[in-house]
Amino acid sequence: MSKRETYEQETEALLSPILAEHQFELVDVEYVKEGGTWYLRAYIDKPGGITVDDCEVVSRALSDRLDEKDFINEAYVLEVSSPGLGRPLRKEKDFARSIGEEVDVRTFQAINHQKEFTGILRSYNKETIVLEMENQEEMAFDRANIALVRLSFDF
Repeated sequence: MSKRETYEQETEALLSPILAEHQFELVDVEYVKEGGTWYLRAYIDKPGGITVDDCEVVSRALSDRLDEKDFINEAYVLEVSSPGLGRPLRKEKDFARSIGEEVDVRTFQAINHQKEFTGILRSYNKETIVLEMENQEEMAFDRANIALVRLSFDF
């Protein structure tokens, strides 16, 4: 397991009791380096949406627990936020909740000279996801070739 995966898993374990206490849902945790700075990000949600005050409560509690455990060697910035409109689908529960919803799929390798697709999520398993495309035909995507799946949104 990579250092990044270890940090993300340990952070999830610290977050679980905090989120349970407030009846929030953990959407994702990521540990990434951007522009020379490490970021530890926790995305949380609840019915009706997350507020800034919700993020502050979780951030303070998580920061205290991270200071106690002190398992991250590098300096980092902690961010707690909602997943936003373009919510990524990463966990099985995200896919299950999104059946019948319009999603955007970005692939690593082009399929018919295209890397971005939008359709209705019809099914998924460990190997593939299936979208109903605009022409009402189904298209299966190999999950190993998927860079990103997120809820679609129009303005």
